[in-house]
Amino acid sequence: MWEKVKNFASEFFVTGDPMIYGADVAIVITIIGIVFGLTYLKKWGWLWREWLTTVDHKKIGIMYIFAAFLMLFRGGVDALLMRAQLAMPELSFLAPDHYNQVFTTHGVIMILFMAMPFMFGLFNVMVPLQIGARDVAYPFLNALSFWLFFAGAMLFNLSFVIGGSPDSGWLAYPPYSERMFNPGVGQDFYIWGIQISGIGSLMTGINFIVTILKMRAPGMKLMKMPMFPWSVLSSCIAIIFSFPILTATLALLFLDRYLGAHFFTLDGGGNPMMYINLIWMWGHPEVYILILPAFGIFSEVVCTFSKKKLFGYKSMVYAMMIISILSFLVWAHHFFTMGSGADVNAFFALTTMLIAIPTGVKVFNWLFTMFRGRITFETPMLWTIGFIVCFIIGGLTGVLLSVAPADFQFHNSYFLISHFHNTIIGGVVFGYFAGLYYWWPKLFGFKLNERIGKWAFWFWNIGFYVCFMPQYVLGLMGMTRRLVTYGWDKGWWELNLVSTVGAALMGIAFLFQLWQIVYSIKHFQKDETGDPWNGRTLEWSIPSPAPHYNFATLPQVSSQDEWWEEKQRRARGQLAPVRLKLEPIHMPKNSGIPFVMSMFWFAAGFGFVFDWLWLTVSGLAGVAVCMLVHSFNYKTDYYIPVEEIKRTEAAMRR
Repeated sequence: MWEKVKNFASEFFVTGDPMIYGADVAIVITIIGIVFGLTYLKKWGWLWREWLTTVDHKKIGIMYIFAAFLMLFRGGVDALLMRAQLAMPELSFLAPDHYNQVFTTHGVIMILFMAMPFMFGLFNVMVPLQIGARDVAYPFLNALSFWLFFAGAMLFNLSFVIGGSPDSGWLAYPPYSERMFNPGVGQDFYIWGIQISGIGSLMTGINFIVTILKMRAPGMKLMKMPMFPWSVLSSCIAIIFSFPILTATLALLFLDRYLGAHFFTLDGGGNPMMYINLIWMWGHPEVYILILPAFGIFSEVVCTFSKKKLFGYKSMVYAMMIISILSFLVWAHHFFTMGSGADVNAFFALTTMLIAIPTGVKVFNWLFTMFRGRITFETPMLWTIGFIVCFIIGGLTGVLLSVAPADFQFHNSYFLISHFHNTIIGGVVFGYFAGLYYWWPKLFGFKLNERIGKWAFWFWNIGFYVCFMPQYVLGLMGMTRRLVTYGWDKGWWELNLVSTVGAALMGIAFLFQLWQIVYSIKHFQKDETGDPWNGRTLEWSIPSPAPHYNFATLPQVSSQDEWWEEKQRRARGQLAPVRLKLEPIHMPKNSGIPFVMSMFWFAAGFGFVFDWLWLTVSGLAGVAVCMLVHSFNYKTDYYIPVEEIKRTEAAMRR
């Protein structure tokens, strides 16, 4: 009996690597610390009422952002491990199998479990406030979306210590991801972690399209919306058309692995190129899904800190909607070298060049907005300026990669790696940092320390260029990606060492950001105005942090930048619009069903991974029961009485 237990444990848990053992200890200590802290402080009820069961879009957004920071730490550690392995030739810091797992999990975590929740967090906290709504269209669905993301992310990350991480690359190309070459459970963790979280992403896309189209404040026509909701709308349109492709693709891969279906195996009549086409039909729109909301953030920040109206509002709207459409017509530029033929390559080269045009339009719009503006250089504006420089470099190298003959040289090299990080870090991550710094006072009622924030900004930017600029040269020198080591004779070690130093600088920048948050909480200085940046949009018209119901009375909108125009009217001595009479506010009730349902999804996914039919069936049955219980729950809302609204408003405005 004891031998059976030992054999099961040796196969179930990842063993043999000191770093894994260290992670095991850290996980156990963290769990014990959390349980002890909640028990000692008697906060279990508070945790359940205020967070685990909440349907408040602001709290859900905060949880998304918190999860994104955890995943940024995990993905950043993976990046530092890779750079440590490649800092010098012929190092054996990581074993080859472990290195494959690290670069696989790094890509998946940073794109799907860091950037996506960071984006969804900013969606949640600001879109309803900017359009003058009290919540999203489907609050219950919003909570379920978060908890499905969380369940999928935890399932994927569990592979680090249980069963083994996936090791076939962040897009899991066959045949590397097929059962023949990848018999372990790591690839199944990959499939079900992404599938479960992907369901939540799709529901978020639907939710915010409906919210933006149907819940805008009275008078706010589409062409009077702030630019961030426009960017969210264009991103969500891409989500609802691209994520079903990902779901179907991974389902086919799972059938290959689980039932021997041979959709993507040549010896069974399948074709791995079909997988590559399908995954990039999702994968390239995904890049624009991530970057479009950042474009909206930069538009808001540039206007606020230049104290000017956005230059070319309509052209910005059209550019973002065009990008969301063209993003579906460029996927084959990821495999110009795969023998598709000159005509196919020419078509996708042309569409890739075309998509650069609306992207360039936005850069000129931001520059013209800043032209002759009264610019101040707070941290959100610094991140925006840093983005413009970085993204121009990434865009220019992207145009180089769109030239099919040139791509034959650049393909699969470190030139491509550097270009990709130029756009994702310099565009997506810098954009979300700008948004977080900008809207932090509205979320928490105080600003982050500017001095420490500027240290973080400069370490991030200097570290970025030191890390990735050498990689362009390494790519041109012939260094291909996914190398676990290289020889002294290659002449690559100096640039790789410099690149590793740059990665370390970005790691220090992340520590500065954590210090900035802790320092700002310790030296708390409440925002008494609700409008610390002298903003232009509706979220700055209410106290900070925003009350549960957002607006005591729904705002009446008559122009773009409504709050800015309202302040100008007051400055000219004009009477403010008559405030509507307070009425009871209709709000959704909290619900524990989304959290419970996501745990059943987690159990079902775990059962699929280990082929435990009893657990899979139990998990899916639990999901069905949760859906049934919710369908018979008719007490899903309540009204906040006028007296409570008055008390809340008076307390917040004190």
